[in-house]
Amino acid sequence: MGEIYVGLMSGTSADAIDAAAIEIDGTGIRLLHTYSQPLTENLRQRIYEVTTGDNDRLENIFSLNLALGAAFADAALELITGLDRPPRAIGCHGQTVRHCPERQFTVQLASGAVLATRTGITTVTDFRSGDLALGGQGAPLAPAFHQAVFSSTTEERAIVNIGGIANITHLSPSGKVFGFDTGPGNTLLDHWYRRHRSGPFDRDGTWAASGVLIRPLLDRLLADAYFQASPPKSTGLEHFNLDWLQAHLDGSEAALDVQATLVALTAGSIADAVHDHAPQTTALYLCGGGALNGELVRQLQAHLEEVPIRTTLALGIAPQWVEACVFAWLAHRRLCGQAGNIPAVTEAIRPAVLGAVYLP
Repeated sequence: MGEIYVGLMSGTSADAIDAAAIEIDGTGIRLLHTYSQPLTENLRQRIYEVTTGDNDRLENIFSLNLALGAAFADAALELITGLDRPPRAIGCHGQTVRHCPERQFTVQLASGAVLATRTGITTVTDFRSGDLALGGQGAPLAPAFHQAVFSSTTEERAIVNIGGIANITHLSPSGKVFGFDTGPGNTLLDHWYRRHRSGPFDRDGTWAASGVLIRPLLDRLLADAYFQASPPKSTGLEHFNLDWLQAHLDGSEAALDVQATLVALTAGSIADAVHDHAPQTTALYLCGGGALNGELVRQLQAHLEEVPIRTTLALGIAPQWVEACVFAWLAHRRLCGQAGNIPAVTEAIRPAVLGAVYLP
């Protein structure tokens, strides 16, 4: 019987806390139980204000850190009611409110001390700082998990996570791995949708599918220097946000058509990443919330006609739970004293054991 680890994740779109429990033994990992807890409107608004800098005084940041710690603890406690034995540890990514690798810092909020004391379970947080201290980007961290769980000896695979920010991992049968952030995933889609419609996101891309692509706008967006930069690279809401989008609008665009263009931006930038940096890919597997956006997947497949696209469910883990599993796995790596980063991906000078440990 293996050990159980819990992973907690809230993406840059800040819509919900995803919780997953995995069992790890000598044969690999097994997903045991999942739970998703929507973030309250109050927490979403506070996250937005801190992330954008509208209200990011120290008092507000640390108050939000405690509130998120409590919310993540509630999600963990709800999840573990479905388990037959207690987990060894919780791995919590927290809520990213800053990601500035060019200045060697990143900030994820959700108090590890609150999580550990409220749940009574050893908790690992702050996974990115150790990589940054070694000259890395601190992201993406998922490729190490993708390699451990999704690699193949026969297939050139690309794993594409479409969270708030999208990232790609290329897994070669030779064992070589690389990955990077491709650009915006759901974050612009979700925030633009919330500005103009009710609800947290455009379910299945239905609203976007009824709009018309604005080709000149798409060309301006894709001309951004980030898309031309060579990996390793990572990004966040500091770059791809509504202010960035607004700077490319002339004011005459219909909101619906902007949404359609943002879907094309996400699909096109992911496809460009495959064509430019992983042209040998023979199969692509999607995870993250964007994997459930039918319009986005349809456009991505149109760009990559020669590459079959499936979700990671075909590899054993449903797409909406992969990122939470990543941080459960990273907690296991931390407690076992094993590295959690891949220097070829993050640009760190060496592999590193990642995460800060809080005891109950």
